[in-house]
Amino acid sequence: MKKCYLVTTDHLEEGLWFRDDEDFITGMNYVAIQAAKGRVTVLAFILMSNHLHFVLNGRREDVRDFIDTLKGRYSRYLHRKYGEKEFLRRNHVDLQEVEGMEDAVRRVIAYVQMNCVAANICLTPDMYPWGTGCLFFNPARKAGIRIDQLSRRRLIKLMHSNEAGTLPADWVIGPEGYILPQCYVNVRYVESLFGAPSRMQYFLNTSSKAQKRLEGISRNLPSFKDQIILAALPDLYRTLFGKKHFGDLHPHEQAECLRQIRFRFSADPKQIARVVGISYADAAKLLDRA
Repeated sequence: MKKCYLVTTDHLEEGLWFRDDEDFITGMNYVAIQAAKGRVTVLAFILMSNHLHFVLNGRREDVRDFIDTLKGRYSRYLHRKYGEKEFLRRNHVDLQEVEGMEDAVRRVIAYVQMNCVAANICLTPDMYPWGTGCLFFNPARKAGIRIDQLSRRRLIKLMHSNEAGTLPADWVIGPEGYILPQCYVNVRYVESLFGAPSRMQYFLNTSSKAQKRLEGISRNLPSFKDQIILAALPDLYRTLFGKKHFGDLHPHEQAECLRQIRFRFSADPKQIARVVGISYADAAKLLDRA
């Protein structure tokens, strides 16, 4: 029986799913490839730097296959680009059946949409490009190039997958280089579920992620994205220590490096651990020494 599921990967503590925009673009395209199989319906999703959220409708075994195949495909991409082996193998996935009335589905969709806002990345969901944030109740749909206007070779190279050539011909690639979610997300159903933009806004504003955002403002949570800090690290290693990698630093240098990251980017220990690629416990110990 088809049901609605909230699919969430555990937050990586010692690394990132997506290190730069190319990684995010590839992730978006892999979601499209998986959605094209048609065994589940995508209602909403978001790709965060160290975890994913999906709201999917389908049979439980098909929902599990969706996320497991997506993880496997993206893991192979990471291996090709960074040499990472089995990076996501131990990244646990949680499947929660959304039980109850339609309000439960509305709350789950709002929860997913507000992840980027709660993380202090952007002011509203529609400002975040890696998911369905700008998809609903938006008359200004993005334009792009139809897949059938590109050669199969060009499409495969662009999407980092041989399966790209099997996608529907009328699907559209946007200016950022990925298949637009409007091609495969059931926008009409989600909009009918909420009924009006104001009702969707109500659920966004009252979601648990919205509350976390308000709490975070009072605590002055960090405002730099993981990718910004990650891109700055090579210069930091070189200018401060004359070295190329964090692993090249002596323990006292590692402690000073983490102190500098915290000071320069207002980063907390969890974020520092992610971008440097060490455990939270090790990051906390080094920060205590700094």
